[in-house]
Amino acid sequence: MTTGSRTNGNKPGGGGWTADRMAEQKGRTFVVTGATSGLGLLTARELAAHGGRVLLAVRDAARGEEVASSLRRAYPGVEVEVRQVDLLNLSSIRRAAQEIGEEKSVDVLVNNAGISMVEHSVTAQGAERHLAANHLGHFALTALLEPALRRSPAPRVVTVTSYMHEKGELDLDDVAWSRKYTPLAAYSASKLANAVFGVELARREQSSSSPITSILAHPGYSNTPMQSRGTGITGIVMRVSGKLFAQSPEMGALPQLFAATEPDLAAGSYIGPDGRGGRSGHPAHVQLSAVAQDPELGRRLWERSQQLTGIHWHTTEI
Repeated sequence: MTTGSRTNGNKPGGGGWTADRMAEQKGRTFVVTGATSGLGLLTARELAAHGGRVLLAVRDAARGEEVASSLRRAYPGVEVEVRQVDLLNLSSIRRAAQEIGEEKSVDVLVNNAGISMVEHSVTAQGAERHLAANHLGHFALTALLEPALRRSPAPRVVTVTSYMHEKGELDLDDVAWSRKYTPLAAYSASKLANAVFGVELARREQSSSSPITSILAHPGYSNTPMQSRGTGITGIVMRVSGKLFAQSPEMGALPQLFAATEPDLAAGSYIGPDGRGGRSGHPAHVQLSAVAQDPELGRRLWERSQQLTGIHWHTTEI
């Protein structure tokens, strides 16, 4: 079964789940990365609208304050705050995690932020930029927020991947992509890393006395700001295709909202659109690709990520 394909009988709620079916979230604290635009902004908005306390973990603090102000105007009394974090900068991640870690607890971390279709560049840690921002930054942030998550009675981490992860290949011996590089291939590889990480986190947490529930989600093919990125012919195709064929960003945000708020989801669940090919539709349990579930790849990615970030988890080594 291909990634994003519908699993018969597993459509959440027995119908087309939408945000108006979300339970009240008052008393719960959510951290949403990349919350100034696209799916992250919509996710933060719905969580705030349903009473959640939302921390906007964003690179551009000024833009984050604008978003926070607009949410406070729209939903008087809502608790929305900004926490500045650059997922390409480990020092910034550590500072943000220390500040967020002062919360009584973090109930849900939504690893949403991402970059796509950027030219080749390498971080100070020697990792290609897609991998560094989309996976390594979230790996580090999640590890550093582990204590705050464990203070929650039902901690959850939602990692946003893509159906493009199926096309990704991870070469953990060449994380800098020093050989043949294309933006689309690097993006797909980073989305595979997201998927592998989410599964491996679920696997390692199973033996924990107070497990963090790791859930994966993907938005299908949604017309988000990512569709306006890219250069040359590829960029033109992405922009035109996004306008003509992609579903709305509001629909694209539903899988991660469901993953973040629906009770009793099993660790390792994968939520995506229920339409043909998993490109559009309402949230449903969908089948993850076999490579994303490979335990040996999970182990190797985990170890390589710790090596590259210098941040080690306290979860059980398996």
